[in-house]
Amino acid sequence: MSGGSYYVPANSRWPILGSLALGAMMAGIGIKLVYNTGAPLLVIGLLSVICVMGFWFRDVIHESMGGLYDAQMDRSFRWGMGWFIFSEVMFFAAFFGALFYVRTFTIPWLGGEGAKGVSALLWPEFVPQWPLLNPPDASVAGPASVLSPWQLPLVNTLILVTSSITLTVAHEALKLGYRQTCRNWLAGTVLLGICFILIQGVEYYEAYHHYGITLEAGIFGATFFILTGFHGLHVIIGTLILASMLVRIIKGHFANDHHFGFEASCWYWHFVDVVWVGLFIFVYVF
Repeated sequence: MSGGSYYVPANSRWPILGSLALGAMMAGIGIKLVYNTGAPLLVIGLLSVICVMGFWFRDVIHESMGGLYDAQMDRSFRWGMGWFIFSEVMFFAAFFGALFYVRTFTIPWLGGEGAKGVSALLWPEFVPQWPLLNPPDASVAGPASVLSPWQLPLVNTLILVTSSITLTVAHEALKLGYRQTCRNWLAGTVLLGICFILIQGVEYYEAYHHYGITLEAGIFGATFFILTGFHGLHVIIGTLILASMLVRIIKGHFANDHHFGFEASCWYWHFVDVVWVGLFIFVYVF
């Protein structure tokens, strides 16, 4: 549109391989949720996604360092990343919408609201409250109790909020040319991401073994693990992306005024942090 040249990359195998890897991972998740099997397929799919991401990043980095990208390509990357994050917003909005629908409409209906007492006759012992510890169907066992938001969830919230601050400091340092400062603060951000993942694993262990919160524990268990699980996956991906940015900083990549790869990773990480704040408020606190 500007009359300048536009870089057309060579044929690549990564789009089709990435699609197959994502398909395998999603199939593994579906089989795991429905039949409680499929873990090998899930692991293979996840590892394949990580490998494809790594090799695809490598090719893009080589093209960028080779001077093949111009201002038009930079705008394309920005639009692409913007639409990708928008799709992620819609992805989590669907799960938050399901959570709000259940809490606002479904549970009161099951408790008899607007049903002229029919629900009270069907489930006289049912208490319509959230978190749902006593599902109306007697064959479904609800969780014994819920996690306190002021313990591990609060620690993880502080970790992610802090990580956004450290990443912002690293970004500003890069723009000012303080590469060593950028490297140190970015390394701290990666470390915080790893800490979040480890603490999330401890929380899942506690939920399963001490609180009875499982995928089979009614709607509360299902929404809890769907929302926090997909968010945890995004944190893992974000941590890997930031780790690759750290390696590039150490190798001397990026200029003070030309570093969209680094900036895009910041966009993604801040989005993941905002989603967690919503999870903390609506899944753990209220």
